[in-house]
Amino acid sequence: MQTIDEKVISMVYGRGRGIVFTPKLFSGVGDPRAVGVALTRLSRKGTIRRLARGLYDYPRRHPHLGLLAPSVDAVARALSGRDATRLQPSGAYAANLLGLSDQAPMKVVFLTDGPSRRVQLGKQEILLKRTTPSNMATAGRVSGLVIQALRHLGRRYINEDILAALGKRLSDDDKKQLLKDLRYAPAWIASAMRRLAEPVVIEKWRRMIDA
Repeated sequence: MQTIDEKVISMVYGRGRGIVFTPKLFSGVGDPRAVGVALTRLSRKGTIRRLARGLYDYPRRHPHLGLLAPSVDAVARALSGRDATRLQPSGAYAANLLGLSDQAPMKVVFLTDGPSRRVQLGKQEILLKRTTPSNMATAGRVSGLVIQALRHLGRRYINEDILAALGKRLSDDDKKQLLKDLRYAPAWIASAMRRLAEPVVIEKWRRMIDA
């Protein structure tokens, strides 16, 4: 029969290096206190790494750089799964994900409908910021990412170049989603979203006329 330690590490190994997890991952393994003791023991041995209170990873290893930092998204997914909440990339991180900024922010902000939390990973800070239901209405959709990225850049900085660059990154399905979610965006962002979706609308009408 496997010990708690063996069950825990077997699950970790099964998911592979780069996984970030919380004790909730092992809810079916045994008593939560025993799982906590096992995680502490395995982290002290260096088998897994403790990132913050209640947050661990099985780190990737580079042949020259050694242990690598976990990805921001992996940390966010682990926290979201633990608290059964939704997350929405926000601020400079949203702009970076859409290619509107080349700078990787040292402070990554996710809006959430769960509790606020701050995690420090070396020089990088990950902030989960509780927000209103309206801000979370488009969480997990490309429209949510676009709304947050444009809000971060600011109305005065949204020009033809920005919209052209963003339009190239969005698929036709993405643009259709923007139209569906106009009501969740401030008026000036909704206007930008309509312009991004305009080629899809024109093509739709052209097909209707040709049919």
